[in-house]
Amino acid sequence: MHCKNCQTPLTEKSDFCHVCGAKVIRNRLTLRNLFANFSEQFLNYDNQFIQTIQGLIMRPEDVIVGYVNGVRKKYINPVSFFAISLTISGLYLFILQRFFSDVVDFSSVMEQNQASLRVAEKISSVLFDYNSLFYFAIIPLLALVSLIVFYNKKFNYTEHIVIYLYTMSLGAVLTSIIALLMLLIVPEHVIYFSLISNLGLFIYHCYLLKRVFKLKGPELLLKTFIFLVIFGIGYVIFSILLVFVLIAFTDISLQDFAQPPKS
Repeated sequence: MHCKNCQTPLTEKSDFCHVCGAKVIRNRLTLRNLFANFSEQFLNYDNQFIQTIQGLIMRPEDVIVGYVNGVRKKYINPVSFFAISLTISGLYLFILQRFFSDVVDFSSVMEQNQASLRVAEKISSVLFDYNSLFYFAIIPLLALVSLIVFYNKKFNYTEHIVIYLYTMSLGAVLTSIIALLMLLIVPEHVIYFSLISNLGLFIYHCYLLKRVFKLKGPELLLKTFIFLVIFGIGYVIFSILLVFVLIAFTDISLQDFAQPPKS
């Protein structure tokens, strides 16, 4: 018998490959063992997915600094965690668009102006369609700002990317799961939760960066202020570029962004 993953010779009694660690599969694939494999990977208490979420909430420095320092078995690696978060958030957005499209109603949170509502809805549509792209693009930006702000903490650019692969993925997983539950219970409040969750993500980042970089109170406030200023400039530039993209590739015109005359 040989390992089906690396072709290493195994004994008939082997349950795992001693070279690559893969489990020896003897039974054909059925719905039952497919679900059992899924449960083993994602639903049991001791699996890496649950451990990673718990670690990022309770001991974020163990997950992130541990990974940077070479601890690679206890938690899911950041790229895999990011891929899982894209899957979960993509599922949430699909369900929201397919079955709860009326929930995304900007008229309840914006002034009653048709041009403004049209722009907001168009921007929302673009963000829905290209959510993964925007989600992926913001991580290098956050890492660059973080590298500038925490230049004296001896983390290189790639290690800063690891931080935000973990944190943004955690935010996407938790907010998507909670929002999915809210769609079933109180769908009319989902849009407000989406807005409030951004504040929660900001507070979480303050908590995480304080623990990862061992910041004192005054230093945390100063670093947070600098981070917000630099990121705010980058966000404004990103927003301007988004406007030009919308004008170039959609039916929105520059006049739609102008304030209507007061009556």
